[in-house]
Parts: sequence; C-alpha cells; structure tokens
Amino acid sequence: MKSTIVFIDGGYLSFISKFFGKGKPLRYKMEVFASNLAKARGAECKKIYFYTAPPYQSSNPTPEENKRKANYDKFVSKLKEAKIIVREGRCQKIDNTYQQKGVDTLLTIDLSRIPRIEGISDVIVLTSDTDFVPIINDLSEDGINVILAYFTDKKRKSGLSLSNHLWNSCKDKIKIRKEYFS
Repeated sequence: MKSTIVFIDGGYLSFISKFFGKGKPLRYKMEVFASNLAKARGAECKKIYFYTAPPYQSSNPTPEENKRKANYDKFVSKLKEAKIIVREGRCQKIDNTYQQKGVDTLLTIDLSRIPRIEGISDVIVLTSDTDFVPIINDLSEDGINVILAYFTDKKRKSGLSLSNHLWNSCKDKIKIRKEYFS
C-alpha cells in the first residue's frame, strides 16, 4: 500500500465540519479523518500536517480571549498527542475582523519540501485556497501527485466555495463525505 501525507488547512476543515454538523462542529479524531481520506485513495496516511493560528489575544486579554486561548491550547495538545504536526501562524485583528497570517506560507513551504524529503509520490491537500496553485503545479512538474480533498456547497464566496483554478490544478480529487469524520 502506498504511503501519503495529508496536509490540512484547519480553517477550511472547520467550515466543512460545521456544515456537516448543521452549524456546530462535529466531534471527531483528526487522525481518523486523515486516515479515511488516505484510504479513499487506497493509501496509508504516513503523517498529518495541520495548519492553523491561535486565537487573537489583545495586550490585556479579556476573559473571553483567555477562554478561547485555553480551549485552543487543549485542542492543539490533543493533536500533538496523536502525533499530528501542528504548524501555527498568527491571528491579526483589523477593524474588528480577524485574519490568520502566515498559515498559507507555512503550508506552501511544507508542500515544497516534505514530499521530497519523505520520498512520497502522492500527497493529499485539504484546502480551497487558490494561493496553492503555483506549488501544486510545481509538485506536479516534479512527478508528485497532489490530491485535492474538498467539499463545496456551490455558493460563491461562502466558506465552502472552490475556485476553478484550484480544481483544474489537481488531477485527482476526494470529495469529503460526512462518514470520513467517523
């Protein structure tokens, strides 16, 4: 059985989980989910990389910010106990909106290095972001098959929308089903 590595954009996975949970995140084990994605392509999940950012913390954190951070720390601790490699950007607040920063860069860096270092010919990437098209094209030119794990609700600009540019950059795809979470 072929080995693969699963790269997960945590923000996108959160949207998918909430969609399947009808607004509430599903309870599941990340390692089971990633293993099910790999099995969908007849492969074994060798490693999991999870990309996220801790919640925003002001210089004098509010009780709510502290609670969110404590919950986040507990979540990340469980991922690390399961041998999932967690890569963290940061969260920035601009005009009362929050944005993750650096997460896409970390994923791009890892995609450019890890498959070659690990000797992996197929990787699974769970994202909806067109920023990854150049690295996906680069990997394809080097003979590495990038399998897109996706779910879309076909609504433009929703958290689950998917661009044609990203879609066309990947030959192989896995449509995420609710049962992959269990």
